[in-house]
Amino acid sequence: MRVTNTMINRTSMRNMNRNKLSVDALNTQMTTQKKISRPSEDPVIAIRALRLRSQLSEINQYYTKNIPDAESWLDLTATALENMKKIVTEVYGECVKGSTDTLTEQDRDAILQNLQALRTQIYKEGNADNAGRTIFTGFKTSSQLTFERDDPDASYQITEKMSFEDIVEKRYYGNQVTLPTTEDEVQAGVELDEMPTEEVNFRIRLSYAGVESGSADTQDLTIKYTSEDGQTVGEETAVYKSYADWEEDGFKVGDDETLFIPETGEIVMGKNVSERLKGLKADLTIDYAKKGFKEGEIRPEHYFDCTNNTDPANVIEYKKENQEIAYTVAFNQTIVVNTQASNVFSAGIGRDIDELTDAVKGAIAAHDKVKKLEEMQKQEQYASPEMQEKLSQWLEAAEKEATYMDDNMQKLYGKAVGDFQGYLNDISLAATDVGSKGDRLKLTKSRVSNQQMSFEKLKSTNEDRELSDIIIDYTAAYTAYQASLMASSKANQQTLLNYI
Repeated sequence: MRVTNTMINRTSMRNMNRNKLSVDALNTQMTTQKKISRPSEDPVIAIRALRLRSQLSEINQYYTKNIPDAESWLDLTATALENMKKIVTEVYGECVKGSTDTLTEQDRDAILQNLQALRTQIYKEGNADNAGRTIFTGFKTSSQLTFERDDPDASYQITEKMSFEDIVEKRYYGNQVTLPTTEDEVQAGVELDEMPTEEVNFRIRLSYAGVESGSADTQDLTIKYTSEDGQTVGEETAVYKSYADWEEDGFKVGDDETLFIPETGEIVMGKNVSERLKGLKADLTIDYAKKGFKEGEIRPEHYFDCTNNTDPANVIEYKKENQEIAYTVAFNQTIVVNTQASNVFSAGIGRDIDELTDAVKGAIAAHDKVKKLEEMQKQEQYASPEMQEKLSQWLEAAEKEATYMDDNMQKLYGKAVGDFQGYLNDISLAATDVGSKGDRLKLTKSRVSNQQMSFEKLKSTNEDRELSDIIIDYTAAYTAYQASLMASSKANQQTLLNYI
């Protein structure tokens, strides 16, 4: 076969171009330090790169955003629970002090001041937020746990669920002494039937005071109950009675009677009613309405099924449910970061402290009456035997009231020791759960960090080239290209005319 000059030229040009393309490709690799610049250059590398980049992007989302956000939420929750734990522990300590029978006037004043300060602070911790999102309110992160200021216009229809275990004894005191300020009042004395009295009743305390019937047709309150077997359903009507009228009746209630006291938010029941509900081990459902809330009171939507009727044109219905805020912190792994207030601290903590505070105030006031009457006995204007006898009657009544108040305070604080120990246990359990989540998140963070490094390495191995390797290949390719140029120049210098 005869090889012509044209054939040699074409072959030389083709070889030179191939070498030039190789040099160009290696020059691009040297500039980018990447194996390919277009998917068509190596589809296998391109497909693998897309998959690795997608997975690495997801890991980076977990490691740089989701996990830090979850850590922040858990840290703030742990801090708030720790503060709440300290507050409840202090209240528990005051309850232990108050349950003793050796309190002095200074002791009572100290307990009162401490409880009032703790009452203000206890729910403020529930309003803790993470970057503007309230951490204890479930999905309603834009809503505070409590009312930040008095809201006299807020109106709610509330369904509160309770049980027979919420039926407890409560002491009520009538005929409390009103100190005489004139000689005529002293002269009136205190008759036997005007002496302070004590009535022990069974009651259910709602989560709010100042409530009203949930029905538009009656002031009476309906209590629906279900027995332990879940089958027997009944109703108990709590008859409306104002606190003033009930106080005038001496705080008495019939054995088969149930009263609704709206001012205090209490349902008071007789012995037979209480025994029947306890015997059934009944679960209770009570519908009532409340208009007007004070600063620091809990918002009903965070604890109960309720309807916000504040704006008739925009009625909002809330359903109490478990609202978990979960972060995806790794492939197919989520962690719930929020803790709902209703699972940690009872809606009744504030009212418990209010009752403890009222008990201290009652004891302080009663002993103050005794002290003032004793001072009156020493005054010259009451020096006559007749006046001394009348003051003795007043003093006897005041001392009886003081004895009642001390006894009530001791019993109430003794019961509160157990109640607040239970609250403390709930908070400690929640804090332990948050700590456990934090520990799991740390392990996950470590694993995701290792995954991030592994995928970075795989991505680099798939896409990148070492500059030293590229330089060696480039030098070889460039040398081949130069050699092809020289060889071509030599071959193309000869033509057929040189042989004629």
